[in-house]
Amino acid sequence: MDTSSQRKILRVSPACEISQLAGEITAALVGDGPILGFGEISSEYAPSNTAVAIGTSGTTGASKEVLLTSTALISSARASNKFIGAKSGDTWSLLLPLTHVAAVNVIVRSIELGTIPIDLRNIDGEYPKADYTAIVPTQLFRALNGDHNLLSHLQSAKAVLVGGAALSQALRKQAELAEIKIVTTYGMTESCGGCVYDGTAIEGVEIEIRNGIIRIKGPVLASSIPLSDGWFETNDLGEFKNDQLCVIGRSDDVIISGGENLSLNAVENSLSLAFPETQFAAFAIEDPQWGQSLQVALVGTISDDQITAHLEKDFGDFAKPKGIHRMSSLPLLGIGKIDRKSLAKGIANE
Repeated sequence: MDTSSQRKILRVSPACEISQLAGEITAALVGDGPILGFGEISSEYAPSNTAVAIGTSGTTGASKEVLLTSTALISSARASNKFIGAKSGDTWSLLLPLTHVAAVNVIVRSIELGTIPIDLRNIDGEYPKADYTAIVPTQLFRALNGDHNLLSHLQSAKAVLVGGAALSQALRKQAELAEIKIVTTYGMTESCGGCVYDGTAIEGVEIEIRNGIIRIKGPVLASSIPLSDGWFETNDLGEFKNDQLCVIGRSDDVIISGGENLSLNAVENSLSLAFPETQFAAFAIEDPQWGQSLQVALVGTISDDQITAHLEKDFGDFAKPKGIHRMSSLPLLGIGKIDRKSLAKGIANE
């Protein structure tokens, strides 16, 4: 293979020291060093305009490598810092693993502010303060339900970005009551992570809805994805309410049970709103009678009868779960999304 127009990929260890990695990312951004590979990267080379390659399974479980240029990463970092009002010298804390774009973003945002992130990935005990941080909903849930050190850290921040998975209204309300300054983010690895903050596109990004599907345009997009007239079509359903983007769910999260369409995302949101101290995951398994039968997994003590009565009231008789499963924790795909395939496989094999 001709690699003359490519650069070698250096795979980054998840345990890499952040001060060292910040220097390597700076070199990658200006093209003086190798391309940095995060997550599951099998390729040895990538086009020379690439700064970072990120291996991700997304929400489908299918492995892919997303290539991000320095333009995309820097555009994302500057727009993010501008949206939340971050100034030179402000600090970010790193609470996310180095296998995902969200962690890379924290480092690039810090570089833009002339600082190094405070590495809190493996901290034990009291957390030092930082001006800004980024987490997933699971971490927010833990902070609000027993992790007092993390809670104190989040409360002291000027803004806490929450992304990687949908944040339920109930959990956001609980966080706001705890005086955590939440900013919800929407995006994916292909858009350098979050590119819509609290329903508003960050600087340089355009959002449109076509046939119910969210489409993204702007300098933050990966160089490795197909575009149509500059637009990247996601797999997410959305709508605008009062000029703000509302993400309804994925186009592939709707099941047909007993001839009725049912959104798994809607089921999870409904349950989380009704029972905010419980974690829920809705998924489906093949069923000879129903076609697809709704299953609910949870971490909590809510009774089967309470769950069933609530869903029947919200959606109708067809939304009665055919199985309710209690777990010590929910399996995650990546850093925040529920692994529905793993849940379905586990139940099918019982």
